[in-house]
Amino acid sequence: MTVTDSGGSVEQVRSEDIQLLAVPGTPALRGSLLLVGLTNPDLGTNNYRGGIRQVRLDGSGVRQWTTAYRDTAPVISPDGEWVAFLRATAESGPGARSQIWLLPTAGGEGRALTDLPLGAGAPVWAPDSRRIAFTARVPEPGRYGTPPADGADVATTDPDTEAPRWITRLSYRVDSLGYRADRPAQLYVLDALDDEPGPPEPLTDGPGDLGDPVWTPDGRHVVVVADRDFGAVETLHTDLYAIPVDGGDPILVARTDGSASLPSVTDDGTLVYLGTRFEGIHAIARNTGVYALPLTLDGAPAAPYRLTDDETVDCESVTSSGVPVPYGDSVLVAVRNRGAVELRRVALSARGATLSDLPLLAGARAHVRSYAVDGDRIAAVVSTWDSPGEVVLLDADGAVPLTDFAAPLREVGLRPMIEVTAPAPDGYPTHGWLVLPDGDGPHPLLLNVHGGPFMYYGWGMFDEAQVYAAAGYAVLLSNPRGSAGYGERHGRALLGAFGTVDVDDVLTQLDTALERPDLDASRVGVMGGSYGGWMSSWLAAHHGERFTAAWSERGLYSFESFVGSSDIGWWFADAYCGADSTEHRRKSPLSYADKIKIPVAVVHSEQDWRCPVEQAQLMYVALRRAGAEAELLLFPGEGHELTRSGRPRHRRQRFDAVLEWWSRHL
Repeated sequence: MTVTDSGGSVEQVRSEDIQLLAVPGTPALRGSLLLVGLTNPDLGTNNYRGGIRQVRLDGSGVRQWTTAYRDTAPVISPDGEWVAFLRATAESGPGARSQIWLLPTAGGEGRALTDLPLGAGAPVWAPDSRRIAFTARVPEPGRYGTPPADGADVATTDPDTEAPRWITRLSYRVDSLGYRADRPAQLYVLDALDDEPGPPEPLTDGPGDLGDPVWTPDGRHVVVVADRDFGAVETLHTDLYAIPVDGGDPILVARTDGSASLPSVTDDGTLVYLGTRFEGIHAIARNTGVYALPLTLDGAPAAPYRLTDDETVDCESVTSSGVPVPYGDSVLVAVRNRGAVELRRVALSARGATLSDLPLLAGARAHVRSYAVDGDRIAAVVSTWDSPGEVVLLDADGAVPLTDFAAPLREVGLRPMIEVTAPAPDGYPTHGWLVLPDGDGPHPLLLNVHGGPFMYYGWGMFDEAQVYAAAGYAVLLSNPRGSAGYGERHGRALLGAFGTVDVDDVLTQLDTALERPDLDASRVGVMGGSYGGWMSSWLAAHHGERFTAAWSERGLYSFESFVGSSDIGWWFADAYCGADSTEHRRKSPLSYADKIKIPVAVVHSEQDWRCPVEQAQLMYVALRRAGAEAELLLFPGEGHELTRSGRPRHRRQRFDAVLEWWSRHL
């Protein structure tokens, strides 16, 4: 094992300390002004509190720049005169939907630019420092609190009284959002400096579900990501279109060989975006690369070319924090690499560049969450094992830390990460981390398995591991085959192979960790969510003798049921397991529920549409009918993302339930 130990504290981090998780958003940098939105869970209001901070470039500290309940996503106009941002003006209810606000950088009163029924997306400044592009979901009349088209009835916010939905597509809903066809995302452009603006009107319509707007250098078009052919045919493919801001039909500017996200346009008119390469439904476990092409607005679009290698370069593209940012004759991107998310530079002249070809600017053994550029300076938000994120300034002199948002959390007490490496039975190198509690032990051990499976544990701070370690448990975090950040072949090793090499890898990590004398092999629990819930139940059925109990959360237990109930089931199950229903049953933990003899906590959210709650109900009933010691814990009003973005009180209650479960069984 390779040990990375930066010290630690003997204090205890508790479930209520989630309020100390101060997470910075994407920074905005222009001249001497550096702004960042900072968000904390708030147990008192059961919501997320946020405000914009000004980070002083000389390292002299941070000051509160706005004081409303939740302000996020600041962006500075190109001329440096204005800041547009998102503000939620209420703690809950319709007022909590974020709207775009405007403030002068020199100080003064802010004013709202939008008042849309479902809120507005992040603002994007035009080159003229006057207009702002954004996307927003437009509700069908009579839904989501809007009046019916005929005006016959009073608007209602009670969804149970709405008209029935006539569904004709497979992709009709998505987790964390809900139904999507009756509120597609459309593109808007507004004049931020108009003294008497009218309500903004969308420039687009139809089911295209647009996103990730970016202006062309001349300010005449906005490039967006949209479903292929604006959703005319159901598909996983997305393309890039230019929307004329003065009216006109969308212009296809990039036909992808799979999907596109997060475009940017350089000053010389090169269109750059993040993309994956696939056909049909086979989009899973594909490395995200950097693509480019000349932006052509008349005639046929140019063919995109891939700047980065398919196998070794996998860009982070989960949020707008990963957008390729022009930087001289290159772009900056965040790349996943063995648990790190690194800020790397990709030359615009590159073709198939490998990871070793891309200069590393920040993020070694860390997680670069977001970044911004002004001239030759780069502001980045970097998470390490002991911080959810700090702002650093990168220039010719290196990296200068500017904030210490995590100081209150470190005062409570955090534990460092120990890197674990060992060969699997077939010689394949496995990788993970161990977080140890204070004291000599021997400690009980919790084997944690992440979701995805094409996701990863990493070098950034993981609040769950810290809470469990503070309670006296060693925590093992493993990235088995199927995880992201180790090459595309590593990620695609699970196609048709659930329960094979992934199991070998996590058990190898477990055996390696248990070689330590300070860990107790007689007190081992397994836990995980989503794919990690699948793995927890699979291990309980096939290797139950290794574990004392299991905590199986938001899991996929029946592929057969998942196909028809999950928002992604119609394609995900076949892509991973094939279309044979016999194989679906063979890869489902539900098929082996009668083999599980250890106690199992089946944990789920009632509004989870990724792994719908019936997955948990099926598994719980099967376990109880087979005589297993099973308990069912359900969280009302939450979706698949409970542990990351659920209501703060539910997140705390979940932590308390986890610790109560393991106190009983370990």
